[in-house]
Amino acid sequence: MSKLDRIFKLKENNTNVKTELSAGLTTFMTMAYILAVNPSILADAGMDPTAVLLATCLASFIGSICMAFMANLPFVLSAGMGLNAYFAYTVVDVLGYSWQVALLAVFIEGIVFIILSLTSVREAIFNAIPMSLKNAVSVGIGVYIAFIGLQSAGVCVNNDRTLVSMIMFTQNFTTAGICALLALLGTLFTAFLYIKKVKGSILFGILATWIVGMLCQLVGLYVPNAAEGYYSLFPTFALTDFSTLGKTFGQCFNVDLSGVGIFNFIVVIFSFLFVDLFDTMGTLIGVSTKAGMLDEEGRLPNLRPALLADAIATSAGALLGTSTTTTFVESASGVSAGGRTGLTALTSAVLFLLSMLFAPVFTAIPSFATAPALIIVGFLMFTNITSLKFEEGDYASSIPAYLCIIAMPLFYSISEGISLGIISYVFLHLVSGKAKKVSPVMYVLAVLFILKYIFL
Repeated sequence: MSKLDRIFKLKENNTNVKTELSAGLTTFMTMAYILAVNPSILADAGMDPTAVLLATCLASFIGSICMAFMANLPFVLSAGMGLNAYFAYTVVDVLGYSWQVALLAVFIEGIVFIILSLTSVREAIFNAIPMSLKNAVSVGIGVYIAFIGLQSAGVCVNNDRTLVSMIMFTQNFTTAGICALLALLGTLFTAFLYIKKVKGSILFGILATWIVGMLCQLVGLYVPNAAEGYYSLFPTFALTDFSTLGKTFGQCFNVDLSGVGIFNFIVVIFSFLFVDLFDTMGTLIGVSTKAGMLDEEGRLPNLRPALLADAIATSAGALLGTSTTTTFVESASGVSAGGRTGLTALTSAVLFLLSMLFAPVFTAIPSFATAPALIIVGFLMFTNITSLKFEEGDYASSIPAYLCIIAMPLFYSISEGISLGIISYVFLHLVSGKAKKVSPVMYVLAVLFILKYIFL
């Protein structure tokens, strides 16, 4: 115990081993869906699903281990959602590049990230963002991940007229309807546990919702339908074929660039770089703000090693055979469960490594069971809205914060929220005679964001 305390400075961070282990397990359970989703998405790019699963587990392990020991922060890394979709459906499907070329672009992006991290560029960007936008990012991510939870559970569904609407529970009740209902009931149960200050309430909420789901399957309220994507809620026990990793390992170097336009390839690299940079920034800002990890000047201690860990994970993931590995916003669930040090990240890292052996068990966790965790964590991050000032004299700061918040869920992107927040912040301060209050880095960022919308 004392050795762990010395390594991770548990007492100094007002935490203990039990809390950190529970937080790491909570984070893993909340983001374990990536083990099912990422292989499915990258399979559409022509990659072997089992190989992608192994690569994802290993990349998550490496990235989270780096975060634990290099930065001593409770952030966990894995293959980023959105970035994997861009990889499969834009770079490979639309642009017509092979998945090997796409992996090479991700690998190069990671190397560039490492260089930027060593030269303090990413750290300077983080520190230049004003506190009002940092608080807004935390709130925006809260709404964003709650939206993800509602979607993944099938509570929020597509509507051709209004874009989104609530599910009609009575239609397909034994599949979609009961899953959505269980997600809402699980959210209420998790909220009850949290109100009662039950340690590990978010984790217990996930497990309880899953168990109730299995009971529903036993009594016939839930009926598996593989054709529609509704599978048995009971985990299966099987081992993974490790030899399949050879189908993706090192394939980022097995490419033919003769038919690849250099300009287009640079654009692809920059696109990966741009989204990864600001998604990571947004996650670090939002989660650390909510956890009270920022100092009086709004800076995150150990930021540089945290960014470096993220960059190393990206290149390692590409070498292994997965799309961009990045800091996960679901780390907020572990932080909300009390995680404050690298021991949380280490716990999740070990679980990702173990999941290589029993992947079918972990991937059996249904999305409706993890949705309550995302929704409740979203609320906890949303409460940071009280830190924003909405007085008339501060509209040049509060309006950009508002735009940042609403953009994240509406555009389904953390980086887009930051983008609009920074552009509007700089513009409104310029036109309202407050230009001197804006740091030079913010002006550079605003110009780069505008150029992104013009050329990318």
